Amino acid sequence: MKLSVIKLDGKAAGDVELSDTVFGIEDIRGDILARYVNWQLAKRRAGTHKVQTRNENSRTGKKMYKQKGTGGARHGSRRAPQFVGGSRAFGPIVRDHGFDLPKKVRALALRHALSSKVKSGGLVVVDSLSIKDAKTSALRETLGKLGWTRTLVIAGPEVDANFALAARNIPMVDVLPNAGLNVYDILRADKLVLTKSALEAIEATYADYKPSRREQAQKEAA
Repeated sequence: MKLSVIKLDGKAAGDVELSDTVFGIEDIRGDILARYVNWQLAKRRAGTHKVQTRNENSRTGKKMYKQKGTGGARHGSRRAPQFVGGSRAFGPIVRDHGFDLPKKVRALALRHALSSKVKSGGLVVVDSLSIKDAKTSALRETLGKLGWTRTLVIAGPEVDANFALAARNIPMVDVLPNAGLNVYDILRADKLVLTKSALEAIEATYADYKPSRREQAQKEAA
């Protein structure tokens, strides 16, 4: 699969061959993408929410009144959840919300996310992303001419310093190095912009993939 390469000024810069293993998946698995997004969002939750339990409440633990003969229900502490100032029943505690997701599933989800961008026409490959001056206004005008509004930019092993400074105050434009590539940001962006160096790194990491028996059977049936 071939895709045109452009420069930052919009001029053509040749073509590039995309790996079908990474960018050519036709049957996009929404369940795989959902599993990855849920894993990613759960992993970044702080989990620091906390309420007082009964043993942490500072109210008295003395028995309120005698056990029998009052005509009321039997209670033993003001710390019980049904009283004003008491502890909350089954409230949140500090915990880790993360869960495990197999490495192969994560890699498969990334391939499906990248293929979905190719399928929808939202993938753009640029020659390089280096600018002389860190001018936000000039870069905003350039991106506006290219039609890049809600955009995720994967700039390569390292992000050009001037480009990062100029882009950091532009709304809905995220600039990340190769290490920051993730499914959630890919799916929430209208355009995915990859430099040639980023593309080479992605294919070097994810192109070496052997399909499962199920995928082979589905491909043969199709």
